[in-house]
Amino acid sequence: MAKSLIIVESPAKARTLQKYLGKSFAVKASVGHVRDLPVKNIGVDVENGFKPHYVTIRGKGKIITELRNAAKKSDAVYLAPDPDREGEAIAWHVAQALKSAKKPFHRVLFHELTKKAIIKAIENATKIDTHRFEAQQARRILDRLVGYQISPLLWDKVRRGLSAGRVQSVAVRMVCEREQAINDFKPEEYWSIEARLQKGAPPVFPAQLDRADGKKVDARKNKITNQQTADKIVGELRKSTFVVNKVNKKRKNRNPSPPFITSSMQIDANRKLRFSAKKTMTLAQKLYEGIDLGDEGPTGLITYMRTDSTRVNDDALAQVRSYINNAHGPDYLPAEPNVYKTKKSAQDAHEAIRPTDVGHTPKKMAPYLDKDMLALYALIWKRFVASQMSPAVYDQTSVIITAGPHRLKAVGSIMRFKGFLVLYDDAGKQSAKDKDVTLPDLQVKDNLDLLELLPRQHFTQPPPRYTEASLVKALEENGVGRPSTYAAILSTIQEKEYVVLEQRKFSPTDLGILVNDLLVKHFPEIINVEFTASMEQNLDKVEDGRVQWQAILKNFYSPFKNSLEQAKKEMKSIKRSAVPTDIKCSLCDGNMVIKWGRMGEFLACENYPKCKNTQDFTKDKDGNILPVEKKAPEESGEICDKCGKPMVYKHGRYGRFLACSGYPDCKNIQAEKTGVKCPEPGCGGNIVKKVSKRGKVFYSCDHYPKCTYALWDKPVSRPCPQCKAPFLLEKNTKKQGKHLKCADKKCGYMKILAEEE
Repeated sequence: MAKSLIIVESPAKARTLQKYLGKSFAVKASVGHVRDLPVKNIGVDVENGFKPHYVTIRGKGKIITELRNAAKKSDAVYLAPDPDREGEAIAWHVAQALKSAKKPFHRVLFHELTKKAIIKAIENATKIDTHRFEAQQARRILDRLVGYQISPLLWDKVRRGLSAGRVQSVAVRMVCEREQAINDFKPEEYWSIEARLQKGAPPVFPAQLDRADGKKVDARKNKITNQQTADKIVGELRKSTFVVNKVNKKRKNRNPSPPFITSSMQIDANRKLRFSAKKTMTLAQKLYEGIDLGDEGPTGLITYMRTDSTRVNDDALAQVRSYINNAHGPDYLPAEPNVYKTKKSAQDAHEAIRPTDVGHTPKKMAPYLDKDMLALYALIWKRFVASQMSPAVYDQTSVIITAGPHRLKAVGSIMRFKGFLVLYDDAGKQSAKDKDVTLPDLQVKDNLDLLELLPRQHFTQPPPRYTEASLVKALEENGVGRPSTYAAILSTIQEKEYVVLEQRKFSPTDLGILVNDLLVKHFPEIINVEFTASMEQNLDKVEDGRVQWQAILKNFYSPFKNSLEQAKKEMKSIKRSAVPTDIKCSLCDGNMVIKWGRMGEFLACENYPKCKNTQDFTKDKDGNILPVEKKAPEESGEICDKCGKPMVYKHGRYGRFLACSGYPDCKNIQAEKTGVKCPEPGCGGNIVKKVSKRGKVFYSCDHYPKCTYALWDKPVSRPCPQCKAPFLLEKNTKKQGKHLKCADKKCGYMKILAEEE
């Protein structure tokens, strides 16, 4: 009897499905997309209705053959890639590739990989959603039209290898504009005044100046702008009697946050776990596709992780409410399930991100998950359970105090019932209103004792640089991209070296600023937040069947083509430009000019190629050029094997290197030696210091490519005192600082290095 064939995206997902479906189905994986637009050309016929030319992705021919053979042996084919636009496109392309098998095709949407959900999804199999596929196809063609036509322009005007993207360029623009706002920011002085008071006896409590001479004191609008004014108010307060004018007592609730959607999961994982968006999505994908739980076998632990809906099905609500009642008691269970609003733009095709079984607690899953996967699973599990718990309850007392012509305000709150906070604090840290601040029993007309006045000087702060969490939030709020694209956007803009992430904050590189300036100047309508958001809405309309995909492309392409032709004529050629300076060349009588290279701007002699002097520079806060002084060459004790002159250590953009002292007559350059012999048997080479294309230092054998031995850590020519291995590795970690470690992982020898070492 012929089996039915189910085709999914990944082998892990296939294993999970096979466990539940047994012998009645054959489950195969396409391993992602099988067909796409060609790499070497644009692959879109813009003159013929934007018809795409799809080709088999390199290496996928064998997979297609295997799937086709499996389809021929089956009675029906169930296409079950992920339940989103990308998954619909994979399903469509697989169906096209398997047409010759002449078998009926069904589309299956697995929102969670549990036995009940899998059987139900197969029973409710439908056809490929043509509109959803067309929405993905329109996005793919849009991105191809922009990327494959602006990128060559940047190659010509700036340097080869650059790229532009319809969405990624908007994200770079957001980072650049935030940096510009920070640079343009001028701090303003303001003062706050706090009084420490008591009612005859402790407790002592703080009160903040709220009104000065009848006017509201506010750090934004009505600031105390200088010490003279602050001292005047302090002087008047010292002479005044502090009297309670009003006491307001309220019982307040703090409600839990909804279960995760893609963006909020990425934001919280970044804030609480310090995971990148890409890492979060990689871990979530594994949790969704299935984890081997020993006797239970591969089991999907969470629902589908690309969603913008907070909806939860009735079965899951019943299960989590039962768990809360049993684990925490009836006080922690609301009378009715908590219901959360989903924003209007949400597609609502999937539920919120939640555990597939609340009984799979983080504690029970700990033996089966690695540290990072367990941390993310615990975050998802706790957020979901907390979302259906009772609110936190606290008593808040606010007191208005008069003091002569001024008014102060004291606020105290006492937690009465922690509610969902026993499990999950969505603030990331305890917020001010959750801190127990005790006030004495105050009544109107009570006189208070002044113990101390604390005037404090402050300065307004510039807007903060984006973190991964805040940039994802900004992308979502501005409608740029979709849940499935946030992680890719953040990864791409870093890989292209347009932004860097330092101390968990994004800042644009010189290259990023330059490219952004060029694109904003010549493509202002396209590299635009509002335009990109409206395009996302148009793609949603394609998916809903309200708009034809060719119409969107036609409306986009005509003005884009005009901008492109104009930019080819008018865009400034950075690679051929040189900005003059009054800085003298140290090797000849010429002046230095600012040029652009792979690593950004640098100083070069105007007499190039006769004089090849170059120098790095920085800029002060006023934009003045400050040349970076070059370090004098250091003697190495080595002799040049080409001319016999001494080799010296020089310092370049990639660090220290060996160069002939006879430069420019002899341009011999050698990698810096470590004094360590290559450990590969029979090699006889030496380990030398090298630098990757991205500027990262590593160490490898100088017999490359014959020998490919390589290390990231610096080898030190010192035998291990424990196992006699021929060399040690120098490492530097936050926990242990600089230390030496045996190169043999089985040994375990380690020695912390003192500062003098």
